[in-house]
Amino acid sequence: MVDPTALLADLAAESDQLDALVSGLPPEGWSRATPAAGWTVAHQIAHLAWTDHVAGLAATDPDAFYASVLSAPDPARLVDDGAESFLAPPPALLARWRDGRTALAAALAATPPGEKLPWYGTRMSPASMATARIMETWAHGEDVADALGVTRTPTARLRHVAHLGFRTLGHGFAAHGRAVPADPVRVELGAPAGDEVWAFGPADAADRVTGPALDFCLLVTQRRHRADLALVATGPVADEWLDVAQAFAGPPGNKREPASGVSS
Repeated sequence: MVDPTALLADLAAESDQLDALVSGLPPEGWSRATPAAGWTVAHQIAHLAWTDHVAGLAATDPDAFYASVLSAPDPARLVDDGAESFLAPPPALLARWRDGRTALAAALAATPPGEKLPWYGTRMSPASMATARIMETWAHGEDVADALGVTRTPTARLRHVAHLGFRTLGHGFAAHGRAVPADPVRVELGAPAGDEVWAFGPADAADRVTGPALDFCLLVTQRRHRADLALVATGPVADEWLDVAQAFAGPPGNKREPASGVSS
């Protein structure tokens, strides 16, 4: 069983790492463009603050969460409009994000483990919600780091992102309008430090994905194109998965183009 205390501690640590990247930025740093089209560093933090807010509603006031979904003027722009609505001058935005993530952590800690929280197109346990917040915080932190020209050292917290990426295999296919495969996939990833291997799926599965954990996490969060990563797919299901993988809820994301300009 997942330890919610440890999960929330990892979420706090992931947030603190990103906080340290942006807390000392001058105003022009907040307006720097990130790899996400049209989004600045400020948009990235505003998005996290908005998502923490609606996740908090899901945990404490489901009716208010559903109302926020139904009242959206343009569902296709829900994420972009959410980020825009939470933009503020850097000191206020930073305070809003800090307060919101603290409130969300308290709400998730107070939610019974077996309870399912509403979310976009699905329902999630408190542990799954915390894992999703780790994934989002890391992924958007990667965008910020890219914008600032910073290379972050990967940590063991990536295991949460990798596990979520594996568990959402079916969602990736379905989100792209493809049949969810019946054949299992084995994933074996080299952990960021040492000789440890993170393995998911049946050991005897014919379809397999292998490579560095960091690269797998970059793929399933759609922060890099598969052509730029050292991932090896064996078998047709595994190969197709690397084209549609996404660890986040909702419709297909805007995938990054390969750095070379040529996809494999």
